[in-house]
Amino acid sequence: MTLMTRTGLAAPARAKRRLRAATIVLAAVSTLALMPMMSRPAEAQVTAFKQGVAESAYGQDGVATFYRERNYEPLWTADTQAGQARRAALIQALRTADRHGLPLSRYNPDGLIAQMQQAQTARQMGALEIALSDAYLGYARDVQSGILVPRKIDSQIVREVNYRNPDELLEMLAADDPDRIRSAVAALPPQTTEYRNLMKARLVLADAARDGLWGPTVPERKMERGDQGPDVLKLRDRLVRMGYLSPSPAGIYTQEVESAVRQVQMDNGLEADGVAGPETIRQLNVSAQDRLQSVLVAMERERWLNQDLGARHIWVNLTDFTARIMQDGDIAFETRSVVGANRDGRRTPEFSDAMEYMMINPSWYVPRSIVTKEYLPKLRANPNAVSHIEITDSRGRVVNRSAANFAQYSAASFPYAMRQPPSPRNALGLVKFMFPNPYNIYLHDTPQKNLFDRNVRAYSHGCIRLADPFDFAYALLSAQTDTPEEDFQRILKTGRETRVNLEQPVPVHLDYRTAFTDQRGHLQFRRDIYGRDARIWQALSNAGVALDTVRS
Repeated sequence: MTLMTRTGLAAPARAKRRLRAATIVLAAVSTLALMPMMSRPAEAQVTAFKQGVAESAYGQDGVATFYRERNYEPLWTADTQAGQARRAALIQALRTADRHGLPLSRYNPDGLIAQMQQAQTARQMGALEIALSDAYLGYARDVQSGILVPRKIDSQIVREVNYRNPDELLEMLAADDPDRIRSAVAALPPQTTEYRNLMKARLVLADAARDGLWGPTVPERKMERGDQGPDVLKLRDRLVRMGYLSPSPAGIYTQEVESAVRQVQMDNGLEADGVAGPETIRQLNVSAQDRLQSVLVAMERERWLNQDLGARHIWVNLTDFTARIMQDGDIAFETRSVVGANRDGRRTPEFSDAMEYMMINPSWYVPRSIVTKEYLPKLRANPNAVSHIEITDSRGRVVNRSAANFAQYSAASFPYAMRQPPSPRNALGLVKFMFPNPYNIYLHDTPQKNLFDRNVRAYSHGCIRLADPFDFAYALLSAQTDTPEEDFQRILKTGRETRVNLEQPVPVHLDYRTAFTDQRGHLQFRRDIYGRDARIWQALSNAGVALDTVRS
């Protein structure tokens, strides 16, 4: 059974049939279960209903405001087609929350149905009204913005998540048209192509994890074109089961096997040489269950970033070591990058901001942490150490090294700053791209070009180095000038530090995805270089996300 193709993930036919059948049955069950609703309270019961609503909404400002502004008219318990549509849509959404990798245990649709059936008095109906609103708001928040708070998982995930106001979410369902109500509930999850692709991937991987469709693992030894034997046969079998290769009884490493291995390597960010070396085999042997976990984490991350990214924006995937300029969903420019090393104080944080300008021929103002931790110990031993960097006092005057006694200073008392003037040897290279932020992170050139030849490129102090910074600059400037290269080079040749503003600031998103899909919708995986996704999965698991329910 084909699980993956070169054009993307394809859900098995039986999974599609099961999904359609489950949807039909669920819709029928939800509707029937809601039939015994009590009719709308008579005038004598209105006051009791309002009191029930007000009491149950006490302390929930957004919910209380919504009902107060509609004079406590019922939203969910209304005995109308719209009321029935709201209830049915909510119950169906709660029952199928696992499709989004959300924990079913977090929602209690059966309890809500029981409360609907048991509500008899007007005050009970008021309490039910708020119970349904609470259930809806909880689900809406989770499926729109995620069930986790990023900063609580890792202090370097400093992303600001957008949460919609409760009254705004409730107002979305206030229409009387049942179709509009169902559409509003269906539109709660991220409406991105990436999220839809990840949902499809979840279905396929869930089947593979449950049924062991990928078969046995492959021995970790080097295999290449022309090899043959039982190990090559196992390699071919794994490639066939994963959808990379057509079935064949031959246990020979043919050109077709080489092409399939090359595709595996591209899908995992490895050098695509077609040789099944140890790292390639290790990636092939990752279980479908582990891949499913990565996809579920990616879905949570997509919910964290459920916002308008900007028609034109910069996207940096830290695990993929790439920086892209995106235009209307297409890649306008892409370059390799180096990101922060996997060490305390050097890991690149995740956040969004807006790029405002670039500095051509920049000075490097050495961060205080580098000054005190790396350079001060050298200066104590030798005042002429790191001589390519100026030492300046509080007024910006260059300090005479021979007259200074650096040994008397500690990291806390060192009174000087350090600056490397513009030059091709400058640590920032010849251009840096600024989106001012509290973390002092930016994109820049580098004289250390050799690092871009490596597959894993986590070496910086936290900033993002670009392999093709000039071309990156031209691509940015092309939005405001017809001669971006000439304009840039003219300033560069002056050797003077020059600020060039971007007439239209460009949103920048630094993200971290170990599972994502490419422009063809084809699933990609990368290594968890900082261990962040492992922590996110653990938190999701602790919150109730279980692979056995995800696979159901």
